[in-house]
Amino acid sequence: MSELVELVLDDAKDRMTKAIAHARSEFASVRTGRASPQLVERLTAEAYGVQMSVQELASISIPESRQLLISPHDPANLEAIEKAIRNSDLGLSPSNDGRTLRLNFPPLTEERRKELVRLTKKMAEDGKIALRNIRREARKELESGEKDKQLSSDELDRAEKRLDQMTHASEGEIDSAVADKEAELLEV
Repeated sequence: MSELVELVLDDAKDRMTKAIAHARSEFASVRTGRASPQLVERLTAEAYGVQMSVQELASISIPESRQLLISPHDPANLEAIEKAIRNSDLGLSPSNDGRTLRLNFPPLTEERRKELVRLTKKMAEDGKIALRNIRREARKELESGEKDKQLSSDELDRAEKRLDQMTHASEGEIDSAVADKEAELLEV
């Protein structure tokens, strides 16, 4: 197999792996009724005149399965973190004891569970679209290699089959991850 094919396929595989990791991190940000630090880590709050993530401003722990405890490193940032949580789409209101914030996660209603399943399926479809875009770009590179006489048409066919296999395998990983998240969401 030519060097061009290996370079294109390796690059596509790396990018697909990153797309899968991104989709999984998106799934982790969906609330399941259990406390999870990923829900608030990416929220940003204004501290010291700049936007910073909650993860940078505080330590996050899980004292109980349905509760997050957020302890700011600097107590002056407590209100900024609280405001960021209130303004987020989590639908939670933190309780502030002056030093820490507590987030209590109520059990999800059946309707909310179904809504979250729809949201994760949309995230999965976005991930698959990203995979298909990567495949399309790799295909263009391979086809231009054939036009430039760097590849024979047989090599192009074999490379495209490998690319399709990689894409289907990656889509399967996203399907598996979304199925796991769906089961977690529907678990009562």
